[in-house]
Amino acid sequence: MSKKQFDVLSPDGFSIHFSDTYDTIEQAQDALQEWAKRYEFQGYYSSVNYGRIHVMDLPDYCNIIEVETVDNE
Repeated sequence: MSKKQFDVLSPDGFSIHFSDTYDTIEQAQDALQEWAKRYEFQGYYSSVNYGRIHVMDLPDYCNIIEVETVDNE
């Protein structure tokens, strides 16, 4: 049986947490905010596609997508 979950993609299209998906969109948004905090010290995220993205703008360049996962229960 599959169930719908959410994943967060970086500006370059990679999952921000390669082994995690989230049950709700709110959890995905929280994970995105926590991930973006990793770049506060340098002030930007360096993207192959967009160059330097100011840390405050980083969530606008990310995508939350719906994915289907296999439920082994």
